[in-house]
Amino acid sequence: MKYTKDVENMCKVRCGASHGCAPIPEEGKWVYSKEIKDINGLTHGVGWCAPQQGACKLTLNVKNGIIEEALIETLGCSGMTHSAAMASEAIVGKTLLEAVNTDLVCDAINTAMRELFLQIIYGRTQSAFSENGLPIGAGLEDLGKGLRSQIGTVYSTREKGPRYLELTEGYITSLALDKNDEIIGYEYLTLGIFADLMKKGLKAEEALEKAKGQYGRYKDGVKFIDPRKE
Repeated sequence: MKYTKDVENMCKVRCGASHGCAPIPEEGKWVYSKEIKDINGLTHGVGWCAPQQGACKLTLNVKNGIIEEALIETLGCSGMTHSAAMASEAIVGKTLLEAVNTDLVCDAINTAMRELFLQIIYGRTQSAFSENGLPIGAGLEDLGKGLRSQIGTVYSTREKGPRYLELTEGYITSLALDKNDEIIGYEYLTLGIFADLMKKGLKAEEALEKAKGQYGRYKDGVKFIDPRKE
């Protein structure tokens, strides 16, 4: 190791205090993390790309410093979905330090990885106070039945008002309006259930009806509109 002349000419002063690192909460324990293998936890984070065209929600389950499980959800950019496919292969099995220095193809996914890295190394995980943390597979359970991301897509103009296109229940097929032309409910199609019924051999028309549902005072509507056409 090289020193400058100024440092070489200094007299030595001993450092008396050595308090070590502060403990962080990890899976129901207080841990003094000194090496990457000391890091554990499951958490979520959000990232965005430079033009802010799209976003990524990333869920990681880290055990002994290694990413054992990853859920990558993207929104707003078609190329980002393919980047997520590539990142799913690149990220699992790496240490947290390796993953934050891995090119995850998409700016939004890289940013999400950076944000999660900060959360995890500071003990700000969702499982910080859960004894033994969460099992591998907990990330998948976030998707619920049908294994689809929770998506909300709503469009609105001052002139024509709001159009609900997709909400947590699914793809909106019809909006119910009252006598004042205000939305009081909607009919939806749960795409995951629809696809599962089709795979079981049901005809499209029958599967379509079985996968539909209603929310709010849909039946009380005096007018029904297709949010994508009217």
